[in-house]
Amino acid sequence: MSNQFVNRSKTWQIGLFALNNTATNLYMFLMGFISYYATGIAGLAVVAISVILTATRLFDGFTDPIIGYIIDKTNTKFGKFRPFMLLGNIILLVTVLVLFNVTHHLPEKLVMPFFIVIYLIHIIGYTFQTACTKAAQTVLTNDPKQRPLFSAFDATYNTIVFIGGQIYVASYLVPKHGGFNQAFFTEFNTLAIILASIFTILAVISIAEKDRTEYFGFAEKSVKTSFKDYWPVIKRNRPLQMLIVAASTDKLAGSILRNPVIPVMLFGILLGDYALSGTISMFTMIPTLIITFIGVGYARKRGLKNTFVKATWGAVLAYSLLLILFFTVSDPASISLSNIGIATIAFFVFYILGQAFMGLTGNIVIPMIADTSDYETHITGRYVPGMIGTIFSFIDKMISSLATTIIGLMLSLIGFKTVFPEVDTPLTNELFYMTLFLAFGIPIIGWIISLIAMKFYELDDKRMEQIQTEIAEVKQMLVEKGQITVPEEQVK
Repeated sequence: MSNQFVNRSKTWQIGLFALNNTATNLYMFLMGFISYYATGIAGLAVVAISVILTATRLFDGFTDPIIGYIIDKTNTKFGKFRPFMLLGNIILLVTVLVLFNVTHHLPEKLVMPFFIVIYLIHIIGYTFQTACTKAAQTVLTNDPKQRPLFSAFDATYNTIVFIGGQIYVASYLVPKHGGFNQAFFTEFNTLAIILASIFTILAVISIAEKDRTEYFGFAEKSVKTSFKDYWPVIKRNRPLQMLIVAASTDKLAGSILRNPVIPVMLFGILLGDYALSGTISMFTMIPTLIITFIGVGYARKRGLKNTFVKATWGAVLAYSLLLILFFTVSDPASISLSNIGIATIAFFVFYILGQAFMGLTGNIVIPMIADTSDYETHITGRYVPGMIGTIFSFIDKMISSLATTIIGLMLSLIGFKTVFPEVDTPLTNELFYMTLFLAFGIPIIGWIISLIAMKFYELDDKRMEQIQTEIAEVKQMLVEKGQITVPEEQVK
């Protein structure tokens, strides 16, 4: 890569900015339990809430291009990204308080429309903040060797949120409150709101130095864009197309696995020990972090694409072995810490490895979006990170939104039309096979599609080095003509 116009951030800036994603992931993890609130406390039916959540997720996707358009048009004294990070988090905070504390007190005929309206507002706040996580990658750093560092921090934080969060819910909150009741949600919401607010403030501080026009591509003014520009970008940006396919199917797998119903079915019913989901999550944390740090180190040498592909293969292999294990073991309940045999050891090893590789692929995607944005700048000269990031999010959400509907419809096929399975639900053959299909079968299918898409994704390490070099050459020409200026610290 050319040594001119290299934009690098301090390590602490990258580390703290990753907390913006952590803040929204906290809310995503919290809202993963919304089905239990909606059906168990607010009184909505299983199929109804599944359809509502899918429809609102689709709405979430449609808001992305609009918000991306607004971000690309924005350039305030407070920056391009920071206003949306703060506004988004405020909306998330308020809507969570209202949704979980007001809905169930309303007359029955008002519950569903009120739930839908507040949830839609919540989604707008979520999109404001998450769009900045993707788009602002381009101003953090353009160094292909430094860009993967975001994944290291993001993976660490996400491990704590999703794995630590499952431990917190399964081993502490549920036993303390006796299930998914109002006391459970009050304590859960309070902690999530406090932490997400702190994380957002730290992320805003971290990007303050870089959230300036001098770092916005080739231009010192906001790029003129319109909604008609979206389709040409999608049509010509083949790497973006392939990343969307790979990441969205990967996301669908993760969304299904992280849905609170799946641990209940797998651990609570199939294995007969719901608390084991928290215990195994605790054991998963260290291997996940180790594999992530190894993966980030590998990505800095061999590129993000290469790392994504190898991690996806690791997840496919681990989950395929889990499927074989469940079809060969005579009694799934024998997989227990009180009965540590070959089956228990195999389950722990394959499950932990599968979760670790899945975590790595999910965290590698965000800096890959920045690569596709730089590719767009390289071929057109336009700096439109908001458009690129939200195009990605729009289609990604369209596909991953199917998770809740898939789970709801599949469960309704085996008799769960009004309530979701709970830990005391008797295990039947239908429930056994459905659990395996949802927990292992669908993820494997999603990962195989990801691998096929990556065959057509050209942005490996060598291609990205070439792109950054050519962008630097164009910048040099524009500087010499006096058409743009760059920060002194960016010229090395």
